[in-house]
Amino acid sequence: MNSRLDDILGRWQELTVMLADPEITSDTPRYMELTREFAEIEPLAEKIQQRRKVEHDIRDTTELLSSPDIDAELRDMARADMGDLRQRLEKLDAEIQGLLTPKDANDDRSVILEIRAGTGGEEAALFAADLFRMYSRYAERKGFKVSVLSTHETGIGGYREIIALITGRGAFALFKFESGVHRVQRIPATETQGRIHTSACTVAVLPEAEEVEVALKPEDLRIDVYRSSGAGGQHVNTTDSAVRITHLPSGIVVTCQDEKSQHKNKAKAMKVLQARLYDAMQGAADAERAEARKGMVGSGDRSERIRTYNFPQSRITDHRINLTLYKLESILNGEMDELIEPLIAARQAELLASGA
Repeated sequence: MNSRLDDILGRWQELTVMLADPEITSDTPRYMELTREFAEIEPLAEKIQQRRKVEHDIRDTTELLSSPDIDAELRDMARADMGDLRQRLEKLDAEIQGLLTPKDANDDRSVILEIRAGTGGEEAALFAADLFRMYSRYAERKGFKVSVLSTHETGIGGYREIIALITGRGAFALFKFESGVHRVQRIPATETQGRIHTSACTVAVLPEAEEVEVALKPEDLRIDVYRSSGAGGQHVNTTDSAVRITHLPSGIVVTCQDEKSQHKNKAKAMKVLQARLYDAMQGAADAERAEARKGMVGSGDRSERIRTYNFPQSRITDHRINLTLYKLESILNGEMDELIEPLIAARQAELLASGA
């Protein structure tokens, strides 16, 4: 590890000298290439320099503590400094590890979040609403904007399906490990015998796609319009505002009926369709690599059970990294950092170990 850090620091120093060379002018392709490499490596080089300084201070403090002439007061101060230095070193190592980890090309994107009720009937639909509320509150804590694109509500406050756009730089990096089956164990309000029921919801997290990345040909689309159904006021069932788009080559179907305007419903449905097609493209490209290295965090396959929410015990368990927390209420209120951060750390460690 230290030799790798030495190489990075050495390359940064080389780039510094090369960019100062008057023969390499700013209007040349070579200058642009060096500038890009310098910008990529500089944050890591600065952390490595800080780490070297802390290592030097630790050696000096160790030498001081080993001196037979040190008085008691100075020894206590040196021990306190040593504790602070070791904490600083640990923090820098974590930051360097994060910077060394290969970056997912989609990490900075916004996301399309899809939650669908699975087994469990109305109880599963209510759990879908709980999950959406949890993700919405977490997104707001992180400064992201949540916009509902499509819903299929039940009559008692649940969702058969809800699709939302979470907008903000870095949203995908935080939400990408949420794809999969989420299982809930609790006693429904209608249960008279006090029995615990098990229900499930499926979550899909898709990176938002740009129009230039997913070209949709008009001849590949079948667009149907029909009258909306369900809650929505007097406008519902009076005009053909709901939209169903079928992508003929893939068979993917997207519907949207939440807006009163057919135009708005079509725009939302197109956004979801683009995200699903982009996800399918990414999945095909990554399939071979994913098969060769099945991660501890999981593949993100929506059929994979990833987490259990046990209400009687206030327990939440992530099965991918064997993490159990007894903080169900606070997590459902959007305090998800203690779930998300270990997943990110596990993936970073996995990628570093594999050299990916």
